[in-house]
Amino acid sequence: MGSRTWVDDTEVSVRAPSLSKAGEAAAQLKVTPFDTHTNGDTLQWTPSSWTTKPIKQDVIYDDRAAVSTALAKLERCPPIVTPMEICKLKERLKDVALGKAFLLQGGDCAELFDYCNSDMIESKIKLLLQMSLVLIYGAGKPVVRIARMAGQFAKPRSSPIEQYNGRTITAFRGDNINGYSPEERNPDPSRLVSAYFHSAATSNYIRASLSSGIADLHSPLDWELGHVKEECIKAKYETIVNSITESLRFMKTVGADSAASSLETVELYTSHEGLLLEYEQSLTRQLKTPPSAHQPQAHTNSTHTSEPKQYYNTSAHFLWIGDRTRQPNGAHIEYFRGIANPIGLKVGPSMPASELVPLLDILNPSHEIGKITLITRYGASKISSLLPAHISAIQASPHDGTVIWQCDPMHGNTRSTPTGTKTRHFESILSEVSDAMRIHKEMGSFLGGVHLELTGEAVTECVGGSEGLDEEDLEGGGYKSFCDPRLNEKQALELAFLVAGGFREK
Repeated sequence: MGSRTWVDDTEVSVRAPSLSKAGEAAAQLKVTPFDTHTNGDTLQWTPSSWTTKPIKQDVIYDDRAAVSTALAKLERCPPIVTPMEICKLKERLKDVALGKAFLLQGGDCAELFDYCNSDMIESKIKLLLQMSLVLIYGAGKPVVRIARMAGQFAKPRSSPIEQYNGRTITAFRGDNINGYSPEERNPDPSRLVSAYFHSAATSNYIRASLSSGIADLHSPLDWELGHVKEECIKAKYETIVNSITESLRFMKTVGADSAASSLETVELYTSHEGLLLEYEQSLTRQLKTPPSAHQPQAHTNSTHTSEPKQYYNTSAHFLWIGDRTRQPNGAHIEYFRGIANPIGLKVGPSMPASELVPLLDILNPSHEIGKITLITRYGASKISSLLPAHISAIQASPHDGTVIWQCDPMHGNTRSTPTGTKTRHFESILSEVSDAMRIHKEMGSFLGGVHLELTGEAVTECVGGSEGLDEEDLEGGGYKSFCDPRLNEKQALELAFLVAGGFREK
């Protein structure tokens, strides 16, 4: 299949990108809802074996040819991340699982293509850096930083439709699916390609910024604490800031910083929810495993050994499975079980403790340490009754000591104001993190990280905190999110201070 065009007054044939057989399977599914009578039993994993399984949160497009064109383009695009970077993150997460490091993951609820600009990218990098320094001080261990950036476009929705001016329209599913304007709600497969290029541009600018010194600790950091109204709380924060500042000044004075390249830049990895499997499949490549990541091999007398290869999702370093798409026999679990990336699994109130270990048996049958991050999201009022059973289930299984326990205190604490505005209370967010730390300690476990929806912008979406924001402030024009409410830069940093204080007390 191709088209014809003119070059220097000569008509020539232009061949359209061809789509792989795996891509054809995905393209067909995208225009034809899954047949529940299809045999979903798969003996061997492939990047497209998920198409034989029932799927949740699916997107159905009108135009098969447009889907095929988009997927063919994606299959030809270069990776956004590399196996070397992915394997380096796996080593860092192994340390987290063993209690030698702490995981900070944060970023937008749902990125927009418009967020792909230097100011917004830099503000999130700087915020994650400051939060990580505070957590390093509190936990007394290195912090692994993962951003919800460069691909976090799609969002699962409780309903695929909504009412607008008396008519039913498709819900906004994210910039990589449809537009926020009611006139742009029809799913458009060309947005998959746009998502790739916006993700690649964001990742490129993150790398460029880090290599150019945006995270250089020799430069002064802005620790402005004027928003903290209570003097006793402000004094605690200032104590932490002064300690961090004095430590950096001491290293500079004795010359320890001149040889420490770690003070000039940091590692920052990217992540998103692996929701659109046709997109993820198109960027899944069988690539050589970096030498440093090779598993020990049994001795052989063979003089010829092929270099090992694995399937890597090259759209991000880290991907997670959402609470709505973790069905044991579902398409998402089938896809995720075959990729070499470290992965997250959302664990919410709807997951029975008896279901957790069987899921890990599918996703991590070799019990690789740090491969799986369990992202718990219960809500402040439910965590005490639900988390202990999930911890006990893991402790009684072969996966004990292999997983990372990460607290997501955002999703279980969303509520609506009387006017219908979604928000979250800072106190509820803090309460869930604090209870997670306490429960893990009581059960002989430990909290390995936090997962936050935040922005480096001065938005007003969550209420509470030292700024004293209340529900009336939500109507003042500072509410910018097109999906769920995020912590602003002051609330996010304040949460880091409080979590750090919890570690110091422990």
